Amino acid sequence: MFVFDAELWIWDARRMDTWTFVTLPGDVSDEIRDLATPGAGFGSVKVRAGVGSSRWSTSVFPDKASGCYVLPVKAAIRKKEGVGPGDMIEVTVEVV
Repeated sequence: MFVFDAELWIWDARRMDTWTFVTLPGDVSDEIRDLATPGAGFGSVKVRAGVGSSRWSTSVFPDKASGCYVLPVKAAIRKKEGVGPGDMIEVTVEVV
């Protein structure tokens, strides 16, 4: 399991949708790349993620710009944990 601090940021490439992510550190991304077999969806890797007391199953996705994986953080999680874009949060990620 990986534990790190990261800043929540908004990806709004589409007009109607906004997604909130954290970028995994380079060293964590490198280790996940070594451990995992990417899935069919954009090179995604299935993970179990955590923020505060919340845990959920999702995937991390490779980001060409940073060379790192990014983790989507659902609105329900952000609301429950009282966090939003620009906040630094402690994140746990475990490859499943």
